[in-house]
Amino acid sequence: MSYLKGHWQLIALLALIFALWQTPAILPLKILVVFLHELSHGLAAVLTGGQIEAISLSPQQGGHAITRGGSRFIILSAGYLGSLLLGVMLLGIALRTRADRAAMMVCGIVMLMVTLLYIRDLFPVLFCTATGLAMCAMARFLNTNINDMALRIIGLSSVIYVPYDIFDDTIRRSTQRSDAYMLAETFGGPTLFWGGLWLILSLAVIGLCLRYGLGPQSNLSRVWNT
Repeated sequence: MSYLKGHWQLIALLALIFALWQTPAILPLKILVVFLHELSHGLAAVLTGGQIEAISLSPQQGGHAITRGGSRFIILSAGYLGSLLLGVMLLGIALRTRADRAAMMVCGIVMLMVTLLYIRDLFPVLFCTATGLAMCAMARFLNTNINDMALRIIGLSSVIYVPYDIFDDTIRRSTQRSDAYMLAETFGGPTLFWGGLWLILSLAVIGLCLRYGLGPQSNLSRVWNT
């Protein structure tokens, strides 16, 4: 009972996201999580000695990152798991710090820089530019608690989307050309093995986040005040 009392806002927000999951209202958040997925591929390439060639998104929640060099194993594994970690990080900033406006500004600047450097197709240019500018405007003009709530929504959306996407892409439709399919082609083993492993790891990360990241309470007492 104390758990529900301490986290009722987060639980209500999670229920709202679930309720709207198949509606157009959540589509921008889903595309944003796809952006995090493709950005994670790119960051993995850079961190393992490679480089990003291009990133793209589609209105159908698809996307791709073209990279050169780096560790192919880490790059392919980083899409789902990296976007999950980014989502958990944003959620953690919202829940455990007061750096919400700074974090939102960094998110907006990163989106704008990625758009400028690596995105060429019309839809992702428009989407990422609009989203990046909106994030910067939120950080500049809106108060900490509103930015906190926005980070919670983004973080929760990523946490929800990643295990679902892993299951849908790599287990339910294991014959399609997913990250797990390409990993199986390169390093062996069935697609189901890599998808199942990523699903287990993602659920473990979410479990650790719930156990150690929430604290005794996560409710915002005054959402609309500074």
